[in-house]
Amino acid sequence: MAGKLDVSIGKLHLKNPLIAGAAEHLIEEEGVRAALKRGAAVVVMKSTNEVAAAKAQLDAAEYAVFDETWTRREWNASAPSSAFIACRSGLYPGSFDQWLDSVSRLDREAQNNDAYVAASLILGDLDHAVQMARQVQGAGLRLLELNIGTPYASQAAKGAVATELLPGRVMTIVRSIREAVSLPLWVKITGQSERVPELAHAAFTAGADSVVMAGRLLGLIPDLDTMRPVLDTTLGVGGYWNLPLTCHWLSLSRAAVGRDKPLIATNGIQNGLDIARVMLAGASAAEMSSPVMLRGFDLIERSLAELRDYLTRKTIDAEGLIGRAADARKTFAEMPTLDGNWRNYVPQDALKTS
Repeated sequence: MAGKLDVSIGKLHLKNPLIAGAAEHLIEEEGVRAALKRGAAVVVMKSTNEVAAAKAQLDAAEYAVFDETWTRREWNASAPSSAFIACRSGLYPGSFDQWLDSVSRLDREAQNNDAYVAASLILGDLDHAVQMARQVQGAGLRLLELNIGTPYASQAAKGAVATELLPGRVMTIVRSIREAVSLPLWVKITGQSERVPELAHAAFTAGADSVVMAGRLLGLIPDLDTMRPVLDTTLGVGGYWNLPLTCHWLSLSRAAVGRDKPLIATNGIQNGLDIARVMLAGASAAEMSSPVMLRGFDLIERSLAELRDYLTRKTIDAEGLIGRAADARKTFAEMPTLDGNWRNYVPQDALKTS
């Protein structure tokens, strides 16, 4: 039916493909409830692990908004459409027991809205992660996201968070969690690699139900006035400009893992039309986090309306979008020859003869 939003991620049926991804606006319970009220099918509560240094990072966190000219802008919903967030961040500030009580209570509430609240664990020590995953399942949670692709691992205290870059290591980690729990398991991987499809394949091979790709990158933004790095360090960066990279990795990963393995997009999605774009590139759903932090929870509702309008115009349902652009993608070698076409794109004064 044209305009239908519901999708399937493995055994889970979602009422729509919009997932509120974990970030600071989903630390407090009221933030999670606000995302559910605006229609998110899944809300991923702010992540946790056992490492004190990872929690302490939140107390040192700072955030900045930039436009397409690298000019810093005010933090509010009036920021231009090109605006994106650069930051250093941390994990849920409370104890694991507090976090588990909160996320399990919220997930029970979410059932009344035909939605899910997912538990999100960031890898610190694998044995601790396995133990926490078991507790998540024991508390009755219906969905676990395992984040092994944070952007900060190389800059954080040793062992605080993980940016896993080796397929063999991904397989070991995911298999350990999969053997410990039976609930649906989503694995979030890094975009800071040329081997993203291999990382995705490793996660599925080890038992992941879905792979979320691809996490934010590390970047440094020099300030022309102070001649120092903005916020004095390298930062996690993502934004509208990353959407083509996300779509590229989705397309290649779909080819690597098969069309039956559901992928979830993150990084670069700003609105409902971007959700359509990543689905065409191979995603079954999309996580939005930083744009909601910047523009507020109403962005969720607006994005769903925008996506529904697009589907209605194209007389297609959400499931029908998945992978259409990815499956039509050709390599450069397969493209037809257009003799001299490059000349149309060279400044004309460079083609003048004396």
